[in-house]
Amino acid sequence: MLPVIFLSHGSPMTAITDSPARRFLQQLGGTLPRPAAILVASAHWETASPRFSAPARNETIHDFYGFPDALYGLSYTAPPAPAVAARAAGLAKAAGLKAAVDTSRGLDHGAWLPLLLAWPEADIPVAQVSVQSALGPAHHLALGAALAPLRNENVLIIGSGSFTHDLRRFRRNVDIAAPETADVTAFAQWMDAAIMAGDWPALADYRARAPFAAEEHPTEEHLLPLHLAAGAAGAGAKAKRLHRSVEFGFLRMDAYQFG
Repeated sequence: MLPVIFLSHGSPMTAITDSPARRFLQQLGGTLPRPAAILVASAHWETASPRFSAPARNETIHDFYGFPDALYGLSYTAPPAPAVAARAAGLAKAAGLKAAVDTSRGLDHGAWLPLLLAWPEADIPVAQVSVQSALGPAHHLALGAALAPLRNENVLIIGSGSFTHDLRRFRRNVDIAAPETADVTAFAQWMDAAIMAGDWPALADYRARAPFAAEEHPTEEHLLPLHLAAGAAGAGAKAKRLHRSVEFGFLRMDAYQFG
């Protein structure tokens, strides 16, 4: 059974700029068993109900603007994984969730950026699963649980988001080496304690329980991939933090392995 991974993918600049998070992602692929396929839950694909990508070709989506030209020249040509997408959609439907296969969606930077660094050969088939921001954490824990059988089928499930994600602060601070703010530390410590305790009910209710939750995640799409990953691992699953760093003082780049 493969583990489940949550990654903070960070700014698109992570693809081309040295940082502790980039160096972590570059070595990640070598620390994990080689999967037959990868299913990525990306914060950058939001839909009303779960959708699973199965295009004829995985186009690289440059879903950002105002960045250096070098970023727009990057591509990640991993083959699609239509059988995984179909199997995952079937599992979600069997769990009572509305789900569908999308035959046009390529890979957004929530998927291709960490994969480009961790598996640069781009030779492992990849599918994406969308997040449903309007449905909240409990839904994503349930969706992850529905997808858990894929772990026994040599499919690596990755949640790709951000441990904290208040991008409004870029208006005030653009120093990547700025010290971490106290509110970010308090939120991250609470989340880490809940994850390490395997306390999925607390994770589901983080918005009410975690200090500064609304400040660190004004919208939830970048944390919901963590809930999906935790759900795929199962309540009470053992977890370990693979990486911890902060950028700009407010963007935590933590990564976890479940199971």
